[in-house]
Amino acid sequence: MQIDNIPFATTDWSAVERTEHPGITGRAFWRTRKFGDVRVRMVEYSAGYTADHWCSKGHILLCLEGELHTELEDGSQHVLLPGMSYQVADKAEAHRSAAPQGAKLFIVD
Repeated sequence: MQIDNIPFATTDWSAVERTEHPGITGRAFWRTRKFGDVRVRMVEYSAGYTADHWCSKGHILLCLEGELHTELEDGSQHVLLPGMSYQVADKAEAHRSAAPQGAKLFIVD
C-alpha cells in the first residue's frame, strides 16, 4: 500500500455518517472515510450478523469489540477477539465474516 498526498488530520468517527448494509442475517453499519485510494472504516456488526458474500478485497482489520468469525473459501475458520487483527491481500483468499455476538472493527483497505 502506498499512502501519498494525505495531510495530517483527525477523525471523529461519531461524526461520520453511518450507512447500513444487510447481511444474510443481521446488519453491518459502516462509517467510511476515503483518503485517495485508501478506504478507512469503522464497522459494527449486529449480533447474529452473517455476510451475504465472499470478499476478495484486501484488508487490514483490527477487532475492537466483540468477536469476529472469518471463514476462508478453503473452509478454514478464524476467530478474532478484541486486540487481534488480520491482514489479507487483494484476491489472495476469499473470506466472509460472521459476528454471533456482534463486533466492532477498524478496517483499512
